[in-house]
Amino acid sequence: MTEGLEGVIAARTILSDVDGDAGRLVIRGYSLDQLAGRTRFAAAAHLLLDGFFEDLPDVVGLEARLGLARAAVFARIMSTGGVPTGLNAVESVRALLARLPDGDDLHTAVTLLSAPAVFTAAVARNRNGLEPIRPDPALDHAADTLRMVRGVTASPAEAAALDTYLVTVCDHGLNASTFAARVTASTLAGLTSAVLTGLSTLKGPLHGGAPGPVIEMLNAIGEVANVRPWIEQALARGDRLMGFGHRIYRVRDPRADALKRAVRTLTPDAGRLVLAEAVEQAALAILRERKPNRSLQTNVEFYTALLLEALGFAPDDFTCVFAMGRTLGWLAHAREQVASGRLIRPASTYVGPVPQIAA
Repeated sequence: MTEGLEGVIAARTILSDVDGDAGRLVIRGYSLDQLAGRTRFAAAAHLLLDGFFEDLPDVVGLEARLGLARAAVFARIMSTGGVPTGLNAVESVRALLARLPDGDDLHTAVTLLSAPAVFTAAVARNRNGLEPIRPDPALDHAADTLRMVRGVTASPAEAAALDTYLVTVCDHGLNASTFAARVTASTLAGLTSAVLTGLSTLKGPLHGGAPGPVIEMLNAIGEVANVRPWIEQALARGDRLMGFGHRIYRVRDPRADALKRAVRTLTPDAGRLVLAEAVEQAALAILRERKPNRSLQTNVEFYTALLLEALGFAPDDFTCVFAMGRTLGWLAHAREQVASGRLIRPASTYVGPVPQIAA
């Protein structure tokens, strides 16, 4: 028996392939290097959704549909009570998503692709006592997301960097949230239910909730001179170094390199990047010294934190931004699972007490 379904094949998919030994990610026939930094989010959406909706428009048409959907989603939340109070960012976005109707058509899928950007921006501004900003359907998805969050027009480099992030995290094999979304989809519950399941799973710190603590780690270290002693003290306490190690990758996570390149194109805080690189180098060296039998490499969370911070997102919102990209993968996997016609229903091995049999 395999605990945690380690190594168990639970689905056949055309969507993505993760080779943890080689450090390679393939998304529908393209390596990550061919997509990240070269493809806008709408093009990635078209790539993953192609074949799952008969009425899927071309990339230009899909970008236009995303813009109109952002506007419709914004109007919906403003007319149904606005942003909920007393919840953290992920819980707020989840509550807002739950207001959307379920369905299995392209309209539902495009609405769900657009919604996390609108909701995350509204939640972020509400937390700071600011009014939500109405979407501009004429802008591309990444540029409009940044404008709704910050209230100012994003530069082309900033929009391109966010596109790089959304494409980089859009799909990654049968990770926990994607598997959960496929389970829900297999019951024919609908796409909104599948996305809500995915987001609820992504909320956990062992899956999508870790980029924020990377910023906390960098803040605690403070400056380059503190890097090695801080890391050594953290490991001596038994603390986990955030941004290092991955369940699948035995070598460097290819997504880390894609995001590091994006950070280099725009970071307004060169000192922050210098500190981060010093932390990365020291952490990798110390981990090799202390755990020579384990390959603990930089993962996607490390440079996710730097990139999203440079783009103006608060750490509280990092998981929500992750969901902006990963919703695409959830939707594609949900449609693929429904097309298979199979309800996901694994077996379990009972290890509890056995009833006494009367003589």
